[in-house]
Amino acid sequence: MATSKKIKKAAASASQPKRKISNFGVSGLPINKTQPFYFGFVATLGVLTAIVLLRALESVSQIFVLILVSLFLATGLNPAVEALRKRNLSRGSAVAVIFSSVILFVVFFAFVVVPPVVNQGTNLIENAPQLLDDLMKNQTINSLNDQFGLIDTLQSRLNSVTSDGTLLISTFGGVIGVGQSILSGFFTALTILVLTLYFITSLPQAVSLGLSLVPSSRRERVGKLTNAVIERVGLFVGSQILIAAMAGVFVVLLTSILGMPSPIAIGMIVFVVALIPLIGHFIGAGVVTLIALTQSPLIGLIAFVAYVLYVQIENYVVTPRIMKRTLSVPGAVTIISALIGSSLLGLVGGLLAVPVAASIILILDEVVIPRANKA
Repeated sequence: MATSKKIKKAAASASQPKRKISNFGVSGLPINKTQPFYFGFVATLGVLTAIVLLRALESVSQIFVLILVSLFLATGLNPAVEALRKRNLSRGSAVAVIFSSVILFVVFFAFVVVPPVVNQGTNLIENAPQLLDDLMKNQTINSLNDQFGLIDTLQSRLNSVTSDGTLLISTFGGVIGVGQSILSGFFTALTILVLTLYFITSLPQAVSLGLSLVPSSRRERVGKLTNAVIERVGLFVGSQILIAAMAGVFVVLLTSILGMPSPIAIGMIVFVVALIPLIGHFIGAGVVTLIALTQSPLIGLIAFVAYVLYVQIENYVVTPRIMKRTLSVPGAVTIISALIGSSLLGLVGGLLAVPVAASIILILDEVVIPRANKA
Protein backbone atom coordinates (compact mmCIF):
# COMPACT_ATOMS: atom_id res chain seq x y z
CA MET A 1 0.00 0.00 0.00
CA ALA A 2 2.75 2.42 0.88
CA THR A 3 4.53 1.62 -2.33
CA SER A 4 1.38 2.21 -4.42
CA LYS A 5 0.78 5.56 -2.67
CA LYS A 6 4.32 6.65 -3.44
CA ILE A 7 3.88 5.67 -7.07
CA LYS A 8 0.61 7.66 -7.35
CA LYS A 9 2.18 10.65 -5.64
CA ALA A 10 5.14 10.55 -8.02
CA ALA A 11 2.80 10.31 -11.03
CA ALA A 12 0.72 13.25 -9.80
CA SER A 13 3.79 15.37 -9.25
CA ALA A 14 5.07 14.43 -12.71
CA SER A 15 1.74 15.48 -14.31
CA GLN A 16 1.94 18.91 -12.71
CA PRO A 17 3.82 21.54 -14.74
CA LYS A 18 7.30 22.09 -13.43
CA ARG A 19 7.93 25.46 -11.92
CA LYS A 20 11.22 27.00 -12.80
CA ILE A 21 13.41 27.98 -9.87
CA SER A 22 15.70 30.93 -10.48
CA ASN A 23 17.24 33.84 -8.65
CA PHE A 24 13.95 35.70 -9.07
CA GLY A 25 11.87 33.10 -7.28
CA VAL A 26 9.62 30.22 -8.28
CA SER A 27 7.55 30.59 -11.49
CA GLY A 28 3.81 30.32 -11.03
CA LEU A 29 1.32 27.97 -12.64
CA PRO A 30 0.27 28.59 -16.30
CA ILE A 31 -2.70 30.84 -16.97
CA ASN A 32 -6.01 28.99 -17.06
CA LYS A 33 -7.11 29.44 -20.67
CA THR A 34 -10.68 28.38 -19.89
CA GLN A 35 -11.38 31.50 -17.84
CA PRO A 36 -13.79 34.02 -19.46
CA PHE A 37 -11.39 36.88 -18.76
CA TYR A 38 -8.61 35.21 -20.74
CA PHE A 39 -10.92 34.47 -23.70
CA GLY A 40 -12.28 38.03 -23.74
CA PHE A 41 -8.79 39.52 -23.56
CA VAL A 42 -7.49 37.39 -26.45
CA ALA A 43 -10.59 38.09 -28.55
CA THR A 44 -10.31 41.84 -27.95
CA LEU A 45 -6.62 41.77 -28.82
CA GLY A 46 -7.42 39.94 -32.06
CA VAL A 47 -10.08 42.49 -33.03
CA LEU A 48 -7.72 45.39 -32.31
CA THR A 49 -5.01 43.73 -34.40
CA ALA A 50 -7.43 43.27 -37.29
CA ILE A 51 -8.49 46.94 -37.10
CA VAL A 52 -4.87 48.11 -37.11
CA LEU A 53 -4.07 45.90 -40.09
CA LEU A 54 -7.11 47.15 -42.02
CA ARG A 55 -6.17 50.77 -41.38
CA ALA A 56 -2.60 50.07 -42.40
CA LEU A 57 -3.80 48.47 -45.64
CA GLU A 58 -6.07 51.45 -46.27
CA SER A 59 -3.19 53.88 -45.80
CA VAL A 60 -1.03 52.03 -48.34
CA SER A 61 -3.84 51.29 -50.78
CA GLN A 62 -2.35 53.67 -53.35
CA ILE A 63 0.90 51.74 -53.23
CA PHE A 64 -0.97 48.51 -53.93
CA VAL A 65 -2.68 50.17 -56.89
CA LEU A 66 0.70 51.18 -58.33
CA ILE A 67 1.99 47.64 -57.80
CA LEU A 68 -1.05 46.14 -59.56
CA VAL A 69 -0.72 48.52 -62.52
CA SER A 70 3.02 47.85 -62.81
CA LEU A 71 2.51 44.09 -62.60
CA PHE A 72 -0.21 44.30 -65.23
CA LEU A 73 2.03 46.31 -67.58
CA ALA A 74 4.94 43.94 -67.02
CA THR A 75 2.77 40.94 -67.80
CA GLY A 76 1.44 42.71 -70.88
CA LEU A 77 4.92 43.51 -72.17
CA ASN A 78 6.17 39.99 -71.50
CA PRO A 79 4.96 38.54 -74.87
CA ALA A 80 7.03 41.17 -76.71
CA VAL A 81 10.06 40.24 -74.61
CA GLU A 82 9.51 36.54 -75.31
CA ALA A 83 9.19 37.27 -79.03
CA LEU A 84 12.59 38.98 -78.98
CA ARG A 85 14.08 36.11 -77.00
CA LYS A 86 13.13 33.77 -79.82
CA ARG A 87 15.49 35.83 -81.98
CA ASN A 88 18.44 34.66 -79.85
CA LEU A 89 18.43 37.68 -77.53
CA SER A 90 18.95 37.36 -73.80
CA ARG A 91 16.13 38.42 -71.52
CA GLY A 92 18.06 41.46 -70.34
CA SER A 93 18.68 42.60 -73.92
CA ALA A 94 15.03 42.01 -74.86
CA VAL A 95 13.82 44.00 -71.84
CA ALA A 96 16.24 46.81 -72.73
CA VAL A 97 14.90 46.96 -76.30
CA ILE A 98 11.25 47.01 -75.21
CA PHE A 99 11.80 49.62 -72.52
CA SER A 100 13.85 51.80 -74.82
CA SER A 101 10.96 51.71 -77.29
CA VAL A 102 8.48 52.67 -74.57
CA ILE A 103 10.64 55.58 -73.39
CA LEU A 104 11.17 56.80 -76.95
CA PHE A 105 7.41 56.73 -77.52
CA VAL A 106 6.83 58.75 -74.34
CA VAL A 107 9.44 61.33 -75.36
CA PHE A 108 8.02 61.51 -78.89
CA PHE A 109 4.52 61.96 -77.48
CA ALA A 110 5.68 64.73 -75.13
CA PHE A 111 7.49 66.74 -77.80
CA VAL A 112 5.24 66.10 -80.81
CA VAL A 113 1.73 65.85 -79.35
CA VAL A 114 1.72 68.18 -76.34
CA PRO A 115 2.63 71.46 -78.14
CA PRO A 116 -0.19 71.21 -80.75
CA VAL A 117 -2.68 70.33 -78.02
CA VAL A 118 -1.63 73.36 -75.95
CA ASN A 119 -1.92 75.58 -79.03
CA GLN A 120 -5.34 74.23 -79.89
CA GLY A 121 -6.47 74.66 -76.29
CA THR A 122 -5.33 78.28 -76.36
CA ASN A 123 -7.13 78.85 -79.66
CA LEU A 124 -10.28 77.29 -78.24
CA ILE A 125 -10.23 79.61 -75.22
CA GLU A 126 -9.60 82.63 -77.42
CA ASN A 127 -12.32 81.69 -79.93
CA ALA A 128 -14.86 80.54 -77.34
CA PRO A 129 -16.72 83.89 -77.16
CA GLN A 130 -17.08 83.97 -80.95
CA LEU A 131 -18.27 80.36 -80.95
CA LEU A 132 -20.91 81.19 -78.38
CA ASP A 133 -22.02 84.16 -80.47
CA ASP A 134 -22.34 81.87 -83.50
CA LEU A 135 -24.47 79.49 -81.45
CA MET A 136 -26.75 82.39 -80.50
CA LYS A 137 -27.53 82.91 -84.17
CA ASN A 138 -29.28 79.55 -84.27
CA GLN A 139 -33.00 80.04 -83.59
CA THR A 140 -33.43 76.78 -81.64
CA ILE A 141 -30.43 77.42 -79.41
CA ASN A 142 -31.48 81.04 -78.99
CA SER A 143 -34.93 79.99 -77.81
CA LEU A 144 -33.39 77.51 -75.36
CA ASN A 145 -31.13 80.26 -74.09
CA ASP A 146 -34.14 82.53 -73.54
CA GLN A 147 -35.79 79.80 -71.46
CA PHE A 148 -32.84 78.41 -69.52
CA GLY A 149 -30.04 80.96 -69.97
CA LEU A 150 -27.44 78.33 -70.94
CA ILE A 151 -25.38 80.47 -73.33
CA ASP A 152 -25.47 83.49 -71.00
CA THR A 153 -24.19 81.34 -68.13
CA LEU A 154 -21.38 79.94 -70.27
CA GLN A 155 -20.40 83.42 -71.45
CA SER A 156 -20.28 84.85 -67.93
CA ARG A 157 -18.30 81.88 -66.64
CA LEU A 158 -15.89 82.05 -69.57
CA ASN A 159 -15.31 85.77 -69.05
CA SER A 160 -14.67 85.26 -65.34
CA VAL A 161 -11.97 82.59 -65.82
CA THR A 162 -10.26 84.08 -68.87
CA SER A 163 -10.28 87.78 -68.05
CA ASP A 164 -7.24 87.44 -65.76
CA GLY A 165 -5.76 84.27 -67.25
CA THR A 166 -6.67 82.05 -64.28
CA LEU A 167 -8.28 79.18 -66.21
CA LEU A 168 -5.48 76.68 -65.67
CA ILE A 169 -4.84 77.76 -62.10
CA SER A 170 -8.51 77.62 -61.10
CA THR A 171 -8.83 74.19 -62.71
CA PHE A 172 -6.09 72.68 -60.55
CA GLY A 173 -6.91 74.56 -57.36
CA GLY A 174 -4.38 77.36 -57.32
CA VAL A 175 -0.69 77.72 -58.00
CA ILE A 176 0.23 75.22 -55.28
CA GLY A 177 -2.31 72.78 -56.69
CA VAL A 178 -0.72 72.98 -60.14
CA GLY A 179 2.72 72.22 -58.70
CA GLN A 180 1.40 69.36 -56.59
CA SER A 181 -0.44 67.84 -59.56
CA ILE A 182 2.67 67.99 -61.75
CA LEU A 183 4.97 66.53 -59.11
CA SER A 184 2.48 63.84 -58.11
CA GLY A 185 1.97 62.79 -61.72
CA PHE A 186 5.70 62.75 -62.40
CA PHE A 187 6.59 60.62 -59.37
CA THR A 188 3.66 58.27 -59.99
CA ALA A 189 4.77 57.71 -63.59
CA LEU A 190 8.38 57.24 -62.48
CA THR A 191 7.34 54.72 -59.79
CA ILE A 192 5.25 52.72 -62.27
CA LEU A 193 8.11 52.76 -64.77
CA VAL A 194 10.67 51.48 -62.24
CA LEU A 195 8.33 48.81 -60.83
CA THR A 196 7.39 47.64 -64.32
CA LEU A 197 11.06 47.33 -65.26
CA TYR A 198 11.74 45.34 -62.10
CA PHE A 199 8.73 43.04 -62.57
CA ILE A 200 9.37 42.30 -66.23
CA THR A 201 13.04 41.58 -65.55
CA SER A 202 12.36 39.22 -62.65
CA LEU A 203 9.10 37.69 -63.89
CA PRO A 204 10.52 34.18 -64.58
CA GLN A 205 12.27 34.11 -61.19
CA ALA A 206 9.07 35.25 -59.45
CA VAL A 207 7.06 32.52 -61.18
CA SER A 208 9.67 29.89 -60.27
CA LEU A 209 9.69 31.05 -56.65
CA GLY A 210 5.92 30.84 -56.46
CA LEU A 211 5.88 27.37 -58.02
CA SER A 212 8.48 26.13 -55.52
CA LEU A 213 5.83 26.56 -52.81
CA VAL A 214 3.44 24.22 -54.68
CA PRO A 215 3.57 20.47 -53.94
CA SER A 216 5.82 18.71 -56.43
CA SER A 217 3.01 16.44 -57.64
CA ARG A 218 1.01 19.48 -58.82
CA ARG A 219 3.87 21.80 -59.75
CA GLU A 220 3.87 21.02 -63.47
CA ARG A 221 0.14 21.56 -63.92
CA VAL A 222 0.09 24.74 -61.80
CA GLY A 223 3.06 26.04 -63.81
CA LYS A 224 1.22 25.49 -67.07
CA LEU A 225 -1.88 27.26 -65.74
CA THR A 226 0.23 30.16 -64.46
CA ASN A 227 1.95 30.59 -67.81
CA ALA A 228 -1.43 30.43 -69.55
CA VAL A 229 -2.77 33.20 -67.28
CA ILE A 230 0.29 35.36 -68.02
CA GLU A 231 -0.19 34.70 -71.72
CA ARG A 232 -3.83 35.75 -71.57
CA VAL A 233 -2.96 39.01 -69.85
CA GLY A 234 -0.41 39.67 -72.60
CA LEU A 235 -3.01 38.93 -75.26
CA PHE A 236 -5.39 41.36 -73.59
CA VAL A 237 -2.79 44.13 -73.65
CA GLY A 238 -2.05 43.37 -77.30
CA SER A 239 -5.77 43.47 -78.10
CA GLN A 240 -6.15 46.82 -76.33
CA ILE A 241 -3.23 48.25 -78.30
CA LEU A 242 -4.77 46.99 -81.57
CA ILE A 243 -8.18 48.50 -80.75
CA ALA A 244 -6.60 51.79 -79.66
CA ALA A 245 -4.54 51.90 -82.86
CA MET A 246 -7.71 51.45 -84.91
CA ALA A 247 -9.32 54.35 -83.05
CA GLY A 248 -6.24 56.49 -83.64
CA VAL A 249 -6.27 55.76 -87.40
CA PHE A 250 -9.97 56.58 -87.56
CA VAL A 251 -9.44 59.93 -85.82
CA VAL A 252 -6.52 60.79 -88.12
CA LEU A 253 -8.73 60.16 -91.16
CA LEU A 254 -11.67 62.04 -89.62
CA THR A 255 -9.65 65.11 -88.69
CA SER A 256 -7.92 65.13 -92.07
CA ILE A 257 -11.28 65.04 -93.90
CA LEU A 258 -12.66 67.84 -91.72
CA GLY A 259 -9.54 69.94 -92.25
CA MET A 260 -8.64 70.09 -88.58
CA PRO A 261 -5.08 71.07 -87.57
CA SER A 262 -2.46 68.49 -86.45
CA PRO A 263 -4.42 65.31 -87.31
CA ILE A 264 -1.50 63.00 -86.43
CA ALA A 265 -1.12 64.60 -83.00
CA ILE A 266 -4.85 64.27 -82.33
CA GLY A 267 -4.76 60.64 -83.48
CA MET A 268 -1.90 59.89 -81.06
CA ILE A 269 -3.85 61.45 -78.20
CA VAL A 270 -6.82 59.24 -78.98
CA PHE A 271 -4.50 56.22 -79.27
CA VAL A 272 -3.18 56.82 -75.75
CA VAL A 273 -6.51 57.57 -74.05
CA ALA A 274 -8.23 54.66 -75.85
CA LEU A 275 -6.01 52.30 -73.87
CA ILE A 276 -8.02 53.28 -70.79
CA PRO A 277 -11.10 51.01 -70.48
CA LEU A 278 -14.59 52.54 -70.47
CA ILE A 279 -13.66 56.20 -69.92
CA GLY A 280 -10.91 56.44 -72.53
CA HIS A 281 -13.21 57.29 -75.40
CA PHE A 282 -15.05 59.88 -73.32
CA ILE A 283 -11.75 61.71 -72.96
CA GLY A 284 -10.97 61.20 -76.65
CA ALA A 285 -14.36 62.48 -77.75
CA GLY A 286 -13.94 65.55 -75.58
CA VAL A 287 -10.50 66.34 -77.01
CA VAL A 288 -11.58 65.84 -80.63
CA THR A 289 -14.79 67.84 -80.18
CA LEU A 290 -13.06 70.75 -78.43
CA ILE A 291 -10.39 71.01 -81.12
CA ALA A 292 -13.05 70.76 -83.83
CA LEU A 293 -14.97 73.60 -82.19
CA THR A 294 -11.99 75.89 -82.80
CA GLN A 295 -12.85 75.60 -86.51
CA SER A 296 -16.62 76.03 -86.33
CA PRO A 297 -19.65 74.72 -84.39
CA LEU A 298 -20.70 72.67 -87.45
CA ILE A 299 -17.34 70.89 -87.65
CA GLY A 300 -17.48 70.29 -83.90
CA LEU A 301 -20.92 68.71 -84.21
CA ILE A 302 -19.85 66.51 -87.15
CA ALA A 303 -16.72 65.36 -85.31
CA PHE A 304 -18.69 64.54 -82.16
CA VAL A 305 -21.37 62.55 -84.00
CA ALA A 306 -18.82 60.65 -86.10
CA TYR A 307 -16.75 59.78 -83.03
CA VAL A 308 -19.79 58.58 -81.10
CA LEU A 309 -20.86 56.37 -84.00
CA TYR A 310 -17.39 54.87 -84.23
CA VAL A 311 -17.35 54.16 -80.48
CA GLN A 312 -20.65 52.30 -80.75
CA ILE A 313 -19.30 50.14 -83.56
CA GLU A 314 -16.12 49.48 -81.61
CA ASN A 315 -17.91 48.59 -78.37
CA TYR A 316 -20.53 46.27 -79.84
CA VAL A 317 -18.81 44.84 -82.94
CA VAL A 318 -15.02 45.17 -82.92
CA THR A 319 -14.09 44.74 -79.25
CA PRO A 320 -16.23 41.65 -78.47
CA ARG A 321 -14.93 39.86 -81.58
CA ILE A 322 -11.28 40.62 -80.89
CA MET A 323 -11.56 39.73 -77.22
CA LYS A 324 -13.40 36.51 -77.99
CA ARG A 325 -10.80 35.51 -80.57
CA THR A 326 -7.71 36.33 -78.48
CA LEU A 327 -8.96 35.59 -74.96
CA SER A 328 -11.88 33.20 -75.58
CA VAL A 329 -14.10 35.49 -73.54
CA PRO A 330 -17.72 36.02 -74.65
CA GLY A 331 -18.60 39.58 -75.59
CA ALA A 332 -21.18 39.89 -72.81
CA VAL A 333 -18.62 38.74 -70.23
CA THR A 334 -16.15 41.33 -71.56
CA ILE A 335 -18.56 44.23 -71.08
CA ILE A 336 -20.00 42.99 -67.76
CA SER A 337 -16.57 42.30 -66.24
CA ALA A 338 -15.33 45.75 -67.26
CA LEU A 339 -18.39 47.38 -65.66
CA ILE A 340 -18.03 45.40 -62.43
CA GLY A 341 -14.28 46.01 -62.23
CA SER A 342 -14.71 49.73 -62.73
CA SER A 343 -17.40 49.86 -60.04
CA LEU A 344 -15.18 48.05 -57.53
CA LEU A 345 -11.74 49.55 -58.18
CA GLY A 346 -12.32 52.39 -60.61
CA LEU A 347 -9.84 52.75 -63.46
CA VAL A 348 -7.58 49.97 -62.19
CA GLY A 349 -10.54 47.62 -61.87
CA GLY A 350 -11.64 48.32 -65.43
CA LEU A 351 -8.07 47.74 -66.60
CA LEU A 352 -7.75 44.38 -64.84
CA ALA A 353 -11.31 43.09 -65.19
CA VAL A 354 -11.13 41.46 -68.63
CA PRO A 355 -7.86 39.51 -68.14
CA VAL A 356 -9.04 38.43 -64.69
CA ALA A 357 -12.29 37.17 -66.25
CA ALA A 358 -10.29 35.33 -68.92
CA SER A 359 -8.10 33.75 -66.24
CA ILE A 360 -11.13 32.67 -64.21
CA ILE A 361 -12.71 31.08 -67.29
CA LEU A 362 -9.43 29.23 -67.95
CA ILE A 363 -9.33 27.87 -64.38
CA LEU A 364 -12.99 26.85 -64.60
CA ASP A 365 -12.41 25.01 -67.87
CA GLU A 366 -9.24 23.24 -66.74
CA VAL A 367 -9.85 22.60 -63.03
CA VAL A 368 -13.38 23.11 -61.75
CA ILE A 369 -15.44 21.65 -64.60
CA PRO A 370 -13.31 18.45 -64.99
CA ARG A 371 -13.62 17.82 -61.22
CA ALA A 372 -17.39 18.33 -61.41
CA ASN A 373 -17.61 15.87 -64.30
CA LYS A 374 -15.68 13.24 -62.34
CA ALA A 375 -17.80 13.67 -59.20
